[in-house]
Amino acid sequence: MKLLDNWKFLIILCLTLGLAPFIPEPHVLGKIRWVLGGGKGMTGIDYFDLILHGFPFILLIRYLIIKIWGRIRK
Repeated sequence: MKLLDNWKFLIILCLTLGLAPFIPEPHVLGKIRWVLGGGKGMTGIDYFDLILHGFPFILLIRYLIIKIWGRIRK
């Protein structure tokens, strides 16, 4: 769990796995657009792909919430 609380690791994870492939657009953005457009034609593998590429951002948001919550409670 110590690795998941390392902000440098989370940033690298977001920039590599989260945004890969970079050309023509980050993969996770295309999947999010697809879901927001109704998700028509999406299969199970597409949802898994969205989770896989979105998970680093979820971990980063989790880290930020924990840090902010810790500062508020002090």
